[in-house]
Amino acid sequence: MICALGSAVCFGTASVLQAVAARAAAEPGAGAGVDPALLLRALRQWRYVAGLALDGLGFVLQIIALRSLPIYAVGAALAASLAVTAVVAARLLHVRLSATEWTAVAVVCAGLGMLGLASGGEGHLPGSDALRWSMLGIALGILLIGTTAGRLPERARALVLGLGAGCGFGLVEVAVRLIDDVSPAALLSNPATYALLVGGGSAFLLLTSALQRGSVTTATAGMVLGETIGPALVGVIWLGDRTREGLGWLAVTGFAVAVAGALALARFGEAPAKDTAGDAPAVSPR
Repeated sequence: MICALGSAVCFGTASVLQAVAARAAAEPGAGAGVDPALLLRALRQWRYVAGLALDGLGFVLQIIALRSLPIYAVGAALAASLAVTAVVAARLLHVRLSATEWTAVAVVCAGLGMLGLASGGEGHLPGSDALRWSMLGIALGILLIGTTAGRLPERARALVLGLGAGCGFGLVEVAVRLIDDVSPAALLSNPATYALLVGGGSAFLLLTSALQRGSVTTATAGMVLGETIGPALVGVIWLGDRTREGLGWLAVTGFAVAVAGALALARFGEAPAKDTAGDAPAVSPR
């Protein structure tokens, strides 16, 4: 759980760093759909690059956590990165948190505490080849979402892109568990490897576009739902994730409480900040 929480701290802090860089990368008159060039422009901002470095460290910690914890526990911990973003933004960017939002931060912490007490070890079922190929198919489907979402109304577009991004991040969580041999030959022949790459890359692009072009609260709420519920069910049903004996109710309660608290902090998927170029809301992959 320490690695999962460390990953959340990395992702949440990265969001704040990226908050002062992303809007400067936007171009007036850009289309409403997914814009791959947006990432290239964002990479010219040093704060965005620093955020990416933290995202990389967070991803490594996430992989370590997934090797010892159930997917539902890791997913809830990663959703808690919004609480980290809120706290860091309040300290560094002088963002004012309401009493309700401070309560939501406490709720997230309480939910994670319950999960920590109730979580068992990771499941030991290897996952079938059908599941691996299904993950790759879902990853390709997520990529297709970006090509059609631009035609949707703004609110629906933000929700669809955010939900697609969340499913992509959640797919990465599942794919890590489906890769049991990291030798080059095994990686190249495992569909889960390609699912991880396509799903993660698509999620990054979809969420970046969603936060740049639509309602951040709607997009981030969709992301939280997509990266927690589906992967948790896959872990329990197909990969054998379980709780400690007699504490299943506590794990379910903790999961629900942590996700609900994260949803209440959804606006911090984009932490408002000031830059020399003006207002700069975050474009965060997490």
